[in-house]
Amino acid sequence: MNKDWWKKSVVYQIYPQSFKDSNGDGIGDLKGIISKLPYLADLGIDVIWLNPIYLSPLIDNGYDIADYYQINPIYGTLDDFKELLKKAHQLGIKIIMDLVVNHTSDQHSWFQNSKKSRLGKYADFYIWKDPQSNGAPPNNWGSTFGGSAWEYVPERNQYYLHLFAKQQPDLNWENPEVRAAIYKMMRHWFKIGIDGFRMDVISLISKNQQYPDAPSTLPYTKNYYVGSSNGPRVHEFLHEMNQEVLKHYPSLTVGETANTNSEQALLYTDPKRQELNMVFHFDHMHLDYGHFGKFSDIRFKMSDLRQVLSEWQLKLEKGWNSLYWSNHDQPRAVTRFGDDQKYRVESAKMLGTLLHMMKGTPYIFQGEELGMRNVPFKTLSQYQDIETINMIKTLRAAKMSETYIKRVVFLKSRDNARTPMPWDDTVKAGFTKGTPWLDFSPDNSVINVVQALADKNSVYYHYQKLIELRKKYPVIIDGNYALLNPNDSSIYSYTRTNKNEKLIVICSFSRFNVNFNVPTTLVKEKSQLLLSNYTDSPEELNSKIVMRPYEALIYHQNP
Repeated sequence: MNKDWWKKSVVYQIYPQSFKDSNGDGIGDLKGIISKLPYLADLGIDVIWLNPIYLSPLIDNGYDIADYYQINPIYGTLDDFKELLKKAHQLGIKIIMDLVVNHTSDQHSWFQNSKKSRLGKYADFYIWKDPQSNGAPPNNWGSTFGGSAWEYVPERNQYYLHLFAKQQPDLNWENPEVRAAIYKMMRHWFKIGIDGFRMDVISLISKNQQYPDAPSTLPYTKNYYVGSSNGPRVHEFLHEMNQEVLKHYPSLTVGETANTNSEQALLYTDPKRQELNMVFHFDHMHLDYGHFGKFSDIRFKMSDLRQVLSEWQLKLEKGWNSLYWSNHDQPRAVTRFGDDQKYRVESAKMLGTLLHMMKGTPYIFQGEELGMRNVPFKTLSQYQDIETINMIKTLRAAKMSETYIKRVVFLKSRDNARTPMPWDDTVKAGFTKGTPWLDFSPDNSVINVVQALADKNSVYYHYQKLIELRKKYPVIIDGNYALLNPNDSSIYSYTRTNKNEKLIVICSFSRFNVNFNVPTTLVKEKSQLLLSNYTDSPEELNSKIVMRPYEALIYHQNP
């Protein structure tokens, strides 16, 4: 197998709880995923990324792992997982798992032992600190989900660090026994047959051992970045992981690296450094943040989006990019970056076009290929996500109006991505015969798989064609990226060029018709339209194009 196989791959992210329920308990499971493998094979994807399926109390929907070796019974058994691997591999689809090793669940046996005493093998498996002289926490860090990042345990008369929920204590990566235990676990899953890992918040595993206070000017939530993101030993740890485990398997590795810029990302992804294949960055996700972070009704500026995506295309020439609009932590892309009302289908196709023609490995989040929108829940009580629930409390404490709270929760709650997958237009959406763990989207009657497969102009078939193009034209994999018309206020256009061919991608972010002038150097060469999200776009590139609302064009040239 080519060790760089992931450069030519398209990844499909599955949120197991919400994908397909096979036994009627309202929770998606492994057998449900198995039943839908033909659907994914027809779409053309190469890799499935599974969100955590390990034993967990589900405080943070599986990102609080109680046993790295056990499958959560709500999803099935280890035999079910092995069957999924086998049947996916038979269809040419690889499987990567979520690796959550910045923290565990507080129900993990390591932590249960660690909190009992300052002595013993597991005493230093987590980050414990003495109280300050007045009994206060060791520093002023706030956790991701609100409140202090420190929790006091009387048995040890110490605080433990949790950058996320208090039920998610941070592991102490300074302890070589912790690292050895993690590497052993990773080898276990590789031996079972998986093809790689998506690494949760991996940029946080090395902490500044001084544990400095954060400046008071920083927002309390996530002010811990000052002493934990891209820490002093993070690259040492990941290189060690690579040498101990990853280099022995032709695997896909992608690290979630919050608070990491493009310069830092090169350190993670430069092949010579032998760390990771690629990282998920957040620069384009932060363009619409406000006073309360992501829970904002600010609309992104296209010029900022273009600047950010272009920077990452250019800076990571030596490394490799991950390309994504959506995942289990983000709202639906067509609501956030497109027009989910009048031009839902057109803008969903445009966003897919813009991203999939870039250099890097594209990630599709389940339902994105249907053009799914944010879920219009009627009441705030329908939201289940821990981050959303805590933010509602924060916003109410800040005396924000209920109208404002409902608006920003609609725009940014993680539950937007987590509503059950709509397989058909029936009451239970073909997802379950029972009561779903999270309410269905009211959109399911009109946005669903059956509808998409019946409509030859659906978002699904556009994504299928984008994947086909990636497999057919090498320039999409290896071509250099260059912006066209970088100051255009409505059109994002760029070229991809290698020795043999050129790709010209033109995407409109406007709800109105817009005139676009094509550089004369490009018009001189004979061009062929490869794909458009309208049925009657010009077959050849003209010097002047009237771009219709959210129109997307891909032209190919052999100079």
